[in-house]
Amino acid sequence: MTKTSDRAETRRPVGLRPPAPGPALGPVPALTAVAADPLPSAQRAALPPDIAPVRVGAFLLSAQFPGQSHGEALDRTVRAAVEAERAGLDNVWLAEHHFVPYGVCPNAATLAALLLGRTRRIGVGTAVSVLSTTHPVALGEQAALLHLTSGGRFTLGVGRGGPWIDLDVFGGGVDAFERGFPERLDLLMRWLRGSRVGAEGPQFSFPEVAVVPRATEPLRRPGLGSWLGLEESAALRFPRQRQDAEPLNTDPLNIDPPGDDLTTAGRPVAGPPVIVACTSPGGAKLAAERGLPMLLGMHSGDEDKLRMLELYRAAWLAAGRSEEQLRRVTRQHVAAGVAQVEDRSSTARATLLNAMPGWFEYGLGAHRTVDGRERKMRDPREYTELLCDLHAVGTPRQCADRLLATAERTGIRRFALLAEGSGDHQATLHNIARLGSEVLPQLS
Repeated sequence: MTKTSDRAETRRPVGLRPPAPGPALGPVPALTAVAADPLPSAQRAALPPDIAPVRVGAFLLSAQFPGQSHGEALDRTVRAAVEAERAGLDNVWLAEHHFVPYGVCPNAATLAALLLGRTRRIGVGTAVSVLSTTHPVALGEQAALLHLTSGGRFTLGVGRGGPWIDLDVFGGGVDAFERGFPERLDLLMRWLRGSRVGAEGPQFSFPEVAVVPRATEPLRRPGLGSWLGLEESAALRFPRQRQDAEPLNTDPLNIDPPGDDLTTAGRPVAGPPVIVACTSPGGAKLAAERGLPMLLGMHSGDEDKLRMLELYRAAWLAAGRSEEQLRRVTRQHVAAGVAQVEDRSSTARATLLNAMPGWFEYGLGAHRTVDGRERKMRDPREYTELLCDLHAVGTPRQCADRLLATAERTGIRRFALLAEGSGDHQATLHNIARLGSEVLPQLS
């Protein structure tokens, strides 16, 4: 394992661009740190235990960088997930896209099934499965199957997607994107939390049917020995693998009111956990009303996250739910970001600036809108520079401080970090290994 050199920069905080001014949203909770000024270690030790631990996962887009084949991009994703488990990360998060090289995985749940079979401890989630192009019952069946067969290691992330040609190809149409997401999300949740489901909505109408397999059944978590075809008494050791903080609670429990279906370790009481991608105030309000945690995008700085959290809190309390329930669900929010660990911050930034702008231009530029509407694309280099400013890009200490600063300021303690920004197979695996060996120990 490559260690940080003696000459590596150690304490300089990763600088941030000042956020654009936003609308006033009422009182915001007192802040313990500003984005570019992480708290000293001594002060961090004195903080209340509710803000710890910080949990890090790898965000894998199956990105096809210029000059690479589809198979190369997918192989890098599979190997990166296996390395993430070896490195001690908590989760891997899988994206899905159609018809563009930005990401060549068209079905995140299918790829999740493969990775759940290749791993034994790490959580695997979708970030996200797009509901606008998928029948909610079909996705619910997949999620229940993965939840039950993996011993509860699967998390279903869902999102609205974009106004892309996908809507035409799969038959949902632009209405599924613009107005149909709430109905689709509600049908999905009824399927995942119920035993019989029917529908009488504008998009879906069918008679009541039995939910099979039923995600709310108590889990039968197999021992590692049975997975490997060995006797349960066989002593098995896997280095550097963290264990669950507490046993899985397998008692079925209705999620009424929402926010009560998680154990303190974040495991589901009944059915797989579900998280909603939120990129707008409407998305935050919808997630809060359904009692589901948010997945916040890579473009969000700490000020953006705070605004979304305040909107979420207002909608949550307006629904008559308690602050205690809010505190519990807040632990499950996930912030997407970027991670590049190097001995020098200048090297980390240069690695991403050499690879990501070309990928953005090549991948995002291939998007076609469903109805010919005009779309504006960020300048690829400026966007890469912004991501370097916002996220864990630099030395191991700088990366840890960046994550801790966001956790201290916003209360978000789960991160899904894009680790393949170099575009290189071996460099991606090395980056994940350094996240585990040199950054994670500093987050305790």
